[in-house]
Amino acid sequence: MNKKPNVIILMGVIGVGKIEIGEELAEELGWVFYNGADFHPQANIDKINEGIPLTDEDRQPWLETLNKLIHKHIQQGQHAVLACSALKQSYRDTLLVGNESAVFVYLKGSPTLIGARLRQRLGQLVKANIVASQYEALEEPEGVLTIEADEPPKTIIKRILKEFSLTKPHESNSFPPETM
Repeated sequence: MNKKPNVIILMGVIGVGKIEIGEELAEELGWVFYNGADFHPQANIDKINEGIPLTDEDRQPWLETLNKLIHKHIQQGQHAVLACSALKQSYRDTLLVGNESAVFVYLKGSPTLIGARLRQRLGQLVKANIVASQYEALEEPEGVLTIEADEPPKTIIKRILKEFSLTKPHESNSFPPETM
C-alpha cells in the first residue's frame, strides 16, 4: 500500500462502521469527512424511504457526484475521508476515474456481526432482508487495505494511519523550536 492518499474511501456493507470510523479518522487527521449517503438525489431518497431497492442506473448520478467531490479535493490538494458502501467493482471504478490519489479501505464484517450491530442500533428501523441484500450485492475488492470490522475503531484507525504513513497534524517531522 504505502500510497499517501488525498482521499480515503471507507467501504463496506451497512452497519460495518464506515461513518463512525470515518468521522474519527477525519478528526484524527484534521481532514473533512463526508457521508456518501448525504449526496443521494431526492429521487433515490424517495425510493429508499419507500423500501424500493436502488438500481445501478439510480446510483450512477450519485456515484458521479461523489467522483466530482473526490476530484475537487484532489485538484485543490485537500484531504477528505468518504464513507460510501461502494459494494460493486463498477461503483468503485466510477469513484476512481481521474482520482489516482484516492484509496479504498474495505471494512469487512460477517453477516452475523452486521446483523447484531443493526439490531443494537436504537431508533433505526432496518428491514431484516437488507443485510442479505447487501451481501448479495457485495463484490469484495482486491488490492485494497482490508480490515476486519470486529476490531475496535481505534485499532482500525491506527492500522489505516500506519498503512498509508499518515500522521496527525500535530505530529510533524519538524524539529521543535529552539529555546534560548
